[in-house]
Amino acid sequence: MRHLLIDLTPLRTSPAFRRFFLGRAVSELGGQISVVAVMYQVWEATHSPLWSGSVALAQLVPMLVAGLWGGAVADRADRRSILMATTLTQVVLALLLMTQALWLGASPSSLGLVLVLVALMAAAGAVAAPAGMGVIPRLLPTNQVAAGLALNRLSFQGSMLVGPALGGLIIGYAGLEIAYAADALSFTVGFLGIIGLPRLTPVTRTNGGGILEGLRFAATQPVVRGVLLVDLAATVLAMPVSLFPLINEERFGGDPRTLGLFLTAIAVGGVAASLVSGSFTRRSRPGLIMICAAAVWGASLGAVGLATSAWLCLALLAVAGAADSVSVVTRGALIQLAVPDDLRGRTAAVEMIVGAGGPEVGNLRGGAVAQLTSGSFALVSGGIACLLALAAVGATSRQMLAFRTDRDAV
Repeated sequence: MRHLLIDLTPLRTSPAFRRFFLGRAVSELGGQISVVAVMYQVWEATHSPLWSGSVALAQLVPMLVAGLWGGAVADRADRRSILMATTLTQVVLALLLMTQALWLGASPSSLGLVLVLVALMAAAGAVAAPAGMGVIPRLLPTNQVAAGLALNRLSFQGSMLVGPALGGLIIGYAGLEIAYAADALSFTVGFLGIIGLPRLTPVTRTNGGGILEGLRFAATQPVVRGVLLVDLAATVLAMPVSLFPLINEERFGGDPRTLGLFLTAIAVGGVAASLVSGSFTRRSRPGLIMICAAAVWGASLGAVGLATSAWLCLALLAVAGAADSVSVVTRGALIQLAVPDDLRGRTAAVEMIVGAGGPEVGNLRGGAVAQLTSGSFALVSGGIACLLALAAVGATSRQMLAFRTDRDAV
């Protein structure tokens, strides 16, 4: 039974990882509160699913530009310094979001400023992400890296479990400005966790290739390429978040305190999967596990479009969240095992752009389809398209499916 449960060894044996983990967990909680705040503010200002999806576009463009540059920097500079600088930037941006909410509220005049600040927040996060991805292999021995990734995923899913519902309550009872203030406070706590890290200058410094070398490696290395294609199929074609305000209005009366339940439902499944992550992190075929989990994600979200009961909808979202957690952890393990150290930052940047940019494109797609048709059609058509795309990726990515870790199957 113990082999099925999440491995807590990294938290017990590495004080530096423990500080980093706790700081990151708190900042992720604040980030989820802010997600609901932005979602609610844009919806109240426009009542348009297309505008709700435009938040995704505002995040995607700076993420693409800043993320690739951040990956190259992470392979050359002290990753601790990068994280400190970007986290302080996020504190300032969260305070600016708080200020605009205080003065403008959820009015149409706030829309442009909100999108600009969200774009800058995405750029800062994109620079930080490759450096953050390179921290765990430096703080933990090789045989604990997968466990560290699973713990990180648990903290993220835990923040999704608590953060959106908490954000809805804060907005409903205290206002948008307090929700953004909570985000600023959470980044401050995250900064304190980073201060305790040792210097994290890359062990090796590559002399050639730059950003293009990371792109070339990701596009030509069969395992990495397959992993990224699976993630794109799942997120671009079946991402549902931009549809949540519309579904909330149709099935929950538009109450901001229930809007957070959609993300919370996904997190419930994700946390459940993370708590028993030993059942899949100890298996020797992560590629096969990942693509199967992505298929469950697509099928569950497609079924949400057909569900007539709000509670069935939430249950299906929980199943999707569990599948997403399995897919993300196995994807991270594959990337860590397939990438040499001197390309880790740049490959992490590509993975981050795909992992974060794919959902933004998917949210924009979902909002646009819903604007032209309906929310139900956007969900069902996205789920079907996701399953077809995964079948095509599986047929052309045999090396990813056949990849075996050095762990024995149990």
